[in-house]
Amino acid sequence: MKLACVIHRFGADIAGGSEGHCRLVSEHLAARHDVTIVTTCAKDHITWRNHYPPGESRLGPLRVLRFPVARERHLHQFMDLSDRVFADRASVDEQEQWFRENGPDAPELLEYLGAYGHEFDRVLFWSYRYANTYFGLPYVADRAILVPTAEEDPLIHVDAVRTLFSQPRGFLFLTPEEQALVAARAPAGQTSAVVGCGIDPAADTANLAALDALQLRDPFLLYLGRIDPNKGCGTLMRHFLRHAELRKEREASAERNVQLVMAGPSSMPIPAHPLIRPLGFVEDDVREALLSRARALVMPSPFESLSMVLLEAWNHGLPALVNARCKVLRGQVERANGGLYYGTAAEFMAALDYLLDRPDEARQLGAQGLAYVEREYRWPTVMTKVERALEAPLA
Repeated sequence: MKLACVIHRFGADIAGGSEGHCRLVSEHLAARHDVTIVTTCAKDHITWRNHYPPGESRLGPLRVLRFPVARERHLHQFMDLSDRVFADRASVDEQEQWFRENGPDAPELLEYLGAYGHEFDRVLFWSYRYANTYFGLPYVADRAILVPTAEEDPLIHVDAVRTLFSQPRGFLFLTPEEQALVAARAPAGQTSAVVGCGIDPAADTANLAALDALQLRDPFLLYLGRIDPNKGCGTLMRHFLRHAELRKEREASAERNVQLVMAGPSSMPIPAHPLIRPLGFVEDDVREALLSRARALVMPSPFESLSMVLLEAWNHGLPALVNARCKVLRGQVERANGGLYYGTAAEFMAALDYLLDRPDEARQLGAQGLAYVEREYRWPTVMTKVERALEAPLA
């Protein structure tokens, strides 16, 4: 097949969730198909400032077409409009304007889809919330497959989204929870499949010496990813510090001084506390070492469409502690039986005590998570599902 994969930004140096999923799936599709990436010149998804040169290039087996962004995002205007849209006070025209302001504004990309989209057998769009999908998908609706990467956030309830979801001929979902979320807002009869994302077996590339240099000691709880209030990080740190206080007061013999290691770029203040260790961005070998030595991974995010970090943790046999208010995270943990979930501070503290005080049970949860990854998330399994969806007759 001749395939186009449309994504708001693209590159080996871009680590976003939908962007990473697009790159990995596209690279695996290129083993059997002619794959073209249709994207913008932007690298920064906040400003949409042009970074990469426009035109055609190659990234491994992929042909990449980049189109310039006509204007950067007007952040104040976008935030004001978001307040109206998410409070259900916006007209249909204002809802459409939200997608324009969210960006990226790349008119030449849309013109390309209108002129040449019919030359592709299938056109796959990643992430429903960006302008290139909202305005580009209608040009090729008769052959469009949407990978929505949808989360249970205010945008999913907007009327304009229901209109968008009525147009593609098929969907690829990351989890059953995402499928159910979108199905409630899309007409029946469209082809759909839950495909997830593949992950290779954990490589032996851990830089354990780096952990010694960082003076990280056992036990520690690990958070991996962007340190941001929207990811639940503020609540996580409050719960963790309260747990440390109570544990020290309650049991003189308890395992004390468990650290919270937070690896990832930060967009919020982090308390200066000896038990919270912010590392910033870490290289892959350090990341692997952290996953191999942590007692558990904690995922406090209230909104996810699929947690690749959770799969990485299970890939190392690491148990997880996740926010029960996120249906996707709770669903992943329940299907894998690979960890615990919490809804309140008290539940967080009880779950963390369990993982620290019962190491055999914690290891068993991690082993069950690894078995789940082996069953569901190895690349041959994932790509079989993707190929079947692409080969299905268009509705």
